[in-house]
Amino acid sequence: MYIGSKGWYVQKLKDKGIRYIEGRKIEQYKAHVLANLYKENK
Repeated sequence: MYIGSKGWYVQKLKDKGIRYIEGRKIEQYKAHVLANLYKENK
C-alpha cells in the first residue's frame, strides 16, 4: 500500500475509529474526500 493512496487513507481512518461517514462506509468515498477527512482529524 502506497502512502497517500486510497487504501492507505482507509487504513489510517479505521485506526482512528472512523468507519462510516453519514451512514456510508468510508470505502465508498473517493481518495480526495478521505484525504480531507484525514487532515481534519489529524
